[in-house]
Amino acid sequence: GVTRLLLTRIPFFKEIIVSSFACDSCSWSNTEIQSAGRIQEQGVRYTLAVTSRQDMNREVVKTDCATARIPELDFEIPAFTQKGVLTTIEGIIDRAVAGLEQDQPVRRATDEEVASKIDEFIGKLKQLKEVHSSFTFIIDDPSGNSFVENPHAPQKDDALVVTHYRRTPQQAAMLGLELDEKPADSADDLRNEVLQFNTNCPECNAPANTNMKLVQIPHFKEVIIMATNCDSCGHRTNEVKSGGAIEPQGTRITLRITDPSDMTRDILKSETCSVEIPELEFELGMGALGGKFTTLEGLLKDIRDLVERNPFTLGDSSTPSKTEKLQEFIGKLQEVQGKTKAHFIMDDPAGNSYLQNVYAPEEDPELKVERYERTFEQNEDLGLNDMKTEGYESEGASGR
Repeated sequence: GVTRLLLTRIPFFKEIIVSSFACDSCSWSNTEIQSAGRIQEQGVRYTLAVTSRQDMNREVVKTDCATARIPELDFEIPAFTQKGVLTTIEGIIDRAVAGLEQDQPVRRATDEEVASKIDEFIGKLKQLKEVHSSFTFIIDDPSGNSFVENPHAPQKDDALVVTHYRRTPQQAAMLGLELDEKPADSADDLRNEVLQFNTNCPECNAPANTNMKLVQIPHFKEVIIMATNCDSCGHRTNEVKSGGAIEPQGTRITLRITDPSDMTRDILKSETCSVEIPELEFELGMGALGGKFTTLEGLLKDIRDLVERNPFTLGDSSTPSKTEKLQEFIGKLQEVQGKTKAHFIMDDPAGNSYLQNVYAPEEDPELKVERYERTFEQNEDLGLNDMKTEGYESEGASGR
């Protein structure tokens, strides 16, 4: 057979998808509808007082999760027992009659009493189509996507009452919606969202956007990654800020580089961390390169770029002897990345730097992490000596 799909819009309602199937061999045909929109914020209930034959011709959209009822006959079509359909009120009654008549021959052979009661009920449904007396037709749809035509639109229809309501937890679960019973956690929202704010490019001062993301580093803590891309000059920069407080102790991390695979280890270098490579007699002071979240290879590349881009070291202003020494240093730095064994030391008085342990949660034989008490000078550099977090309220009040 052939299935045809049509996206159409019902006036004063919304878009729906109508699917139609037809078989040329047995002449069987079927039509269904699906909502082309999302589940609405609230459920909807249509209550129509059917008083004339014209009311039987009103168009009805009944989704598969809607319930149809006729209270006068104590008749109900439960949710998910029929596919969604675009029809009329008379069509819904005809479909119910056809469903009840389908197994009647078997019932008459097995249970005559039940078959006779169903025949009696089918007769009542057929009498409804003649509208000898008024009756009430109700469609209740928790998804909010069902619809009963108002022939007087946009004027009000006195015979039709439309009620919007808040879904119960049971109805939301029936629709497959996740219930957010716990209050929203702002920290969880930040973890799942990239925040963006306007800034100016540090190179050309053109308007640019800075993206900010809260990231959880395994076996460590949360950090904030900030990245700026300039569409005008193409400048790109990224920086990492610690998402937590300054640790009670400083951290000294020593890695013995023995294999090229060590270059792929993740590194978080905070802005308070200094870097040292004793074999090269090299030391990078606190604040240089800012905060970085990269790999060991990426950090060594940034160090090489920092040296090469300095006009006073390798530019026109440099002396030949200094240039020769720095070129030798760059050569040794490149050898560390693939051949030479060396020690890589990160010293962070704030304790907010990190070097990946590839054996986690087991100990790494090549990695040594030491905790130490900060000196007065280190606390002074971090601004901790003049920082008071307890009892400052009373002092401020007495000062006034």
